Amino acid sequence: MCGIAGMLNLAPRPPVAPEAVYSMLEAIHHRGPDENGVFTDEWAGLGSARLSIIDLAGGRQPIHNEDGTIWVVFNGEIYNYIELRRELESAGHVFSTHSDTEVLVHLYEEDEQGWLLKLNGQFAIALWDQKKQTLILARDRLGVRPIFYAVRDGALYFASEIKSLFTQPGLRNEFDPIALSQIFTFWTTLGKRTCYRNISSVLPGHYLKLCGGRMTEHPYWSLDMNPASDSPEPSLDEAADQLLWLLKDAVRLRLTRSDVPVGAYLSGGLDSSSIAALASQHSDARLKTFSIAFGDQAFDESDYQKRTNDFLGVDNDAIHCSHADIAAAFSEAVRHAETPLLRTAPVPMLLLSRLVHEHDFKVVLTGEGADEILGGYDIFKEAKIRRFWARQPDSAFRPLLLRRLYPYIGALSYGGDAYLKMFFGKNLADTGDPFYAHRLRWQNTARCLRFFSPAWQDEIKGYDPLAELAESLPPEFKTWHPFSQAQYLEIVIFLSGYLLSSQGDRMGMANSVEGRFPFLDPRVVDFSVRLPAEYKMYGLREKAVLKRAMKDLLPPETLTRSKQPYRAPIRSVFFGGNELGYVAENLSAEKILETGYFAPESVAALIAKFKRGANVSETEEMALTGILSVQLLHFMWRS
Repeated sequence: MCGIAGMLNLAPRPPVAPEAVYSMLEAIHHRGPDENGVFTDEWAGLGSARLSIIDLAGGRQPIHNEDGTIWVVFNGEIYNYIELRRELESAGHVFSTHSDTEVLVHLYEEDEQGWLLKLNGQFAIALWDQKKQTLILARDRLGVRPIFYAVRDGALYFASEIKSLFTQPGLRNEFDPIALSQIFTFWTTLGKRTCYRNISSVLPGHYLKLCGGRMTEHPYWSLDMNPASDSPEPSLDEAADQLLWLLKDAVRLRLTRSDVPVGAYLSGGLDSSSIAALASQHSDARLKTFSIAFGDQAFDESDYQKRTNDFLGVDNDAIHCSHADIAAAFSEAVRHAETPLLRTAPVPMLLLSRLVHEHDFKVVLTGEGADEILGGYDIFKEAKIRRFWARQPDSAFRPLLLRRLYPYIGALSYGGDAYLKMFFGKNLADTGDPFYAHRLRWQNTARCLRFFSPAWQDEIKGYDPLAELAESLPPEFKTWHPFSQAQYLEIVIFLSGYLLSSQGDRMGMANSVEGRFPFLDPRVVDFSVRLPAEYKMYGLREKAVLKRAMKDLLPPETLTRSKQPYRAPIRSVFFGGNELGYVAENLSAEKILETGYFAPESVAALIAKFKRGANVSETEEMALTGILSVQLLHFMWRS
């Protein structure tokens, strides 16, 4: 694991200076504090800030092939590198290290068209082919690891984090109004857009090819949500057995393909507990786990964590997050996320990775991805109930099934059944809408846009983020089961765009901690998303197949407890009686006017509502967090 950065001359220019690449690496030193390495020639420069995990002594990057004509830097891990190395050595390739990185140059030589599909891993790769004068920038299937790029003055710059690009002349943190409109709707941007003008992201499952001054974009993988047709449909028990085998092997690979100790995150929920249970089977030593405890009981899962810890016999340490802790670290979290945040949930993850680092661990297994690929979120239940209600729209009882789904959303808690019917009954009959499961939520979040200033309202006037998303859907989307459609949207938007980025990679690597995700093993993903919908959600019981698979490995209360989504407080963090100076300063009328993104009167009214203790909606909490993070980002990385 590491951070990568570099550049490519797209036209005749002075040769790439090593100093320029080193300056980019310095900005992402936290991603790879162990050592730096740089390669440059007349056209290209590749740099790596290394967090050494595999082949500690010999895996320094950049790494090249036998004759030094192909060079690579790479952020991530290739879990099947040992198997790939055997094949490549049988084909005559000669290795000079024991690292997973070196597999990449030889695999590219051997199979230039299909090499990326052979990788089981999480990666962002920059590969320079000197003979063909070609640069490849590639990203793993679901976007676990990031890579950003920008073109300026005849050169392309790339890096694991955007702040690295800002070290180069002419690249500035200027917000893109369309991107902010997307973020204040989906919590993330769409496609390759970032929140900054002229800076893009390589898409998950894609690679960029730059040759002869020309850049082309190529997909090498995409989600297939169609039911498996090459074999008979398994029974639920058979599916559970297959899933368990796949998960066991995914955990094995992520535990054993490391030359440093591997720990695990443990929330007390089904997903992280499943990974911890499987990881505990691979060693006689006690697995080291790390957890988050909240002082606010509405968010705390400590009791469940303790029960699971005791059952599994793991060695657990927890970070205790108070409101003040989250407020104090929010600005740092925004700096590492490099994008506006509409919730504070990334902050405890930042503090958790700090705890891991303090215990001298570099790698942790986590349960991310299970909710998306196996149908664990309440939004899936919500869509199912609404479709059931739509068959009898006048029913007084069917909408009441929604009552207990979201006790943590204020308006639904104190608004009563009338509000529930009004909110969830909107567009009830439009069951053919491709966004049936998500439209209400996105429209609710988009209400945050009313806080934009008139000038920025004009910038996005007439733009519809949902229309752009609809145009990007794959042609086969409309043929998928409604449950699969909802899963697809969660995977490509929430998981790839937000969860693995703002709440995952960026918060872990801020403290030089690599997360590994067994549920996102390509074999687990391909198997899970194509299972029948009822294997994932049986009635209103989420992740039925996973619970069946883990029935003998976890305590009953872990298997039967209701889904509790990971959240963190907002209102009490920023207005809980100990307001920090940076909050008041950045939300002041003077600063709001200075940046120009938001309407000072609207922001002032919002703040007054929080301060006087009035009921605030989920949208208002998201708006407050988003406004504050935009304000903070505006003043970062400015010379």
